Amino acid sequence: MEKLRDNFGRTFPYIRLSITDVCNFKCGYCLPNGYFKPSNAPGFLNIDEINNLVEALSCLGVSKIRITGGEPTVRKDFFDIIKIVKNKKNIHNVVITTNGYKLNKIADQIVDNKINGVNISIDSLNAETFRKVTGHDRLNQILEGIDVLQKKGFKNIKVNAVLLKGINDNERDFDQWSEFINKKKIDFRYIELMQTGDNLNYFKKYHVPSSVFKDYLNRNKWNSIDRVSDAGPSINYVSPNSNGKFGIIAPYSRDFCKSCNRLRITAKGELRLCLFGNTGVNLRPLLKNSSQKKELLNLILTQLRFKKESHYLEIGDTGATPHLASIGG
Repeated sequence: MEKLRDNFGRTFPYIRLSITDVCNFKCGYCLPNGYFKPSNAPGFLNIDEINNLVEALSCLGVSKIRITGGEPTVRKDFFDIIKIVKNKKNIHNVVITTNGYKLNKIADQIVDNKINGVNISIDSLNAETFRKVTGHDRLNQILEGIDVLQKKGFKNIKVNAVLLKGINDNERDFDQWSEFINKKKIDFRYIELMQTGDNLNYFKKYHVPSSVFKDYLNRNKWNSIDRVSDAGPSINYVSPNSNGKFGIIAPYSRDFCKSCNRLRITAKGELRLCLFGNTGVNLRPLLKNSSQKKELLNLILTQLRFKKESHYLEIGDTGATPHLASIGG
């Protein structure tokens, strides 16, 4: 089985597959005015196209697929897609990222479909702050969803928050999360705010270096641990005094791209080599029929030659990403 490998020796067992750009939240750092469908825009990959795509990926050494959006659970065929991905012989790890808005209602299906992990976006444990960031007063329902999942024995739950200056970046917030993860026995990661094509003013106002949280962890004797091969980019920390783990995703840090192990595919079938890259290729014409598989495999493998060693966020180059919902975060 040929593996996805770039010119720098990095392999890519992990694919982030977006199945929709649509999101029902209005997070200030992503879609502050809500989702707007461009006129004459092509539709999202249908279930047959997704099946042909994932079949090809499973032949290229991919073992982990994260289903993302937008908000992936807005698709009515969401669990049908999960079943297709789970049934591919080499895909051992199928996880999802969600804003959790109906987590309490779909917990049974998450467990029944043997989803391997759930990442939930919660930018604050303060209900009013959460409403201001997302445009929705749904924090209690999301936390209820976590409780429902845990009561059903579901273990692999991670919570993500975007670190925002003056909103969720103070010691009180950090202590609140520390208490939460210890009580719930789950992982929490802060993601440093990233500049995208649409959010420059927001970025200038709310960006704060992830070092403010790292300093907190150091002061409180949290210790970093090694990443596993198909894990995401988070640097994770443990403490003998906590049942949970903390993590930091710091895209502006030195050597952030050195351990890159993932590629992205947009909801309309474009392979993107980097969240902030300028290069990509449309796979969709080769997803219509399973007989196109060999041609599809060759196209994907050829594209890996164009993956760059690093993004250029530090010089303000955000690549072709207008906002995070457009590429699955």
